[in-house]
Amino acid sequence: MAQLSCARRLPHLNGTHFHALHCGIYRYARSPQNLDCLDFMSVFLAKRLLTLIATLLGASMLVFAVLEILPGNAAQVLMGPDADPQAVAAMAEQLGLNQPALQRYTDWLLGFFTGNLGNSYAYGSPVWDLVAERLALTLPLAVLAMLITTVLALLAGVYAASRHNKLGDVGIMGLAQLGIAIPNFWFAILLILLFSVKLQWFSAGGFPGWSSEFGGGFWPALQSLLLPAIALAVVQAAILARITRSAVLEVLREDFVRTARAKGLSQRAVLWGHVLRNAMIPVITVMGLQFANLLAGTIVVENVFYLPGLGRLIFQSIANRDLIVVRNCVMLLAAMVIVVNFIVDVLYAIIDPRVKASDL
Repeated sequence: MAQLSCARRLPHLNGTHFHALHCGIYRYARSPQNLDCLDFMSVFLAKRLLTLIATLLGASMLVFAVLEILPGNAAQVLMGPDADPQAVAAMAEQLGLNQPALQRYTDWLLGFFTGNLGNSYAYGSPVWDLVAERLALTLPLAVLAMLITTVLALLAGVYAASRHNKLGDVGIMGLAQLGIAIPNFWFAILLILLFSVKLQWFSAGGFPGWSSEFGGGFWPALQSLLLPAIALAVVQAAILARITRSAVLEVLREDFVRTARAKGLSQRAVLWGHVLRNAMIPVITVMGLQFANLLAGTIVVENVFYLPGLGRLIFQSIANRDLIVVRNCVMLLAAMVIVVNFIVDVLYAIIDPRVKASDL
């Protein structure tokens, strides 16, 4: 059917021509140059996968070692400061705290990669259930912050580049520098004072939930995440706006931009239809890294807005000496960051044809 369809569109080609065309495409795909490209991508992916695995192992060792040297005893915290030492020792044995550190590390690592995260010391429920419940807030918060970051950064960066060395460019870059200097937790407090205390447009904290059965719903939940997302997005948008401006300015010096303007295209059409598309490679790279940073940056902002997300779970677990929850949550955040960086590396190699074997 595909051959008949092509024949209707190209009536001058007969079956012999189609066979020759098919053979030519096959020879092109099997040519040494394209095989070299496939070999390059295979080597690139293999090296990046090995780096990913080594980084995950290194992060797991660091997380386990840091939590092991912290003072305190989870069994003592659970039993209370006045508990009998024998009862504390029995609780420690029940929790597996008296086993050698190497065995506990191996058991934890195997359980983490198989989905068996164990049970929380303080809550008594599976750690994975706690993490999944909190991720239902943390992931949407990070995605919303990333959307705000992207919109603000692209608009500001392209506008500043189009007004290079003019008042608009200086103003945008000054605001970007200010945004980089402002800590997100301090900006979150300013947002609460303005929009929650002064104007009373948003609640100062809390999360109603995504389900309407418990008094929440999609729009109330989204509204409660808006201020935290803005607090997270300010610093990232300032960084991305500066990178967008630099990338757009570099593309604006290319010959095809002058050709497009000579053909009568407006400045807006050239900027958004041609320049930005060619300037997106470094921007996309930074966006991937920023999304990973947003996942980890929710810890502080969730505590400022009293949101029951993954960051607040880590904070409460540290206070309760619930190390199994802390260990798994921190490792999960680290794994997310490492995997996002791996995806960014692969996308960069696919998008940018200038990546050579020497860049590996």
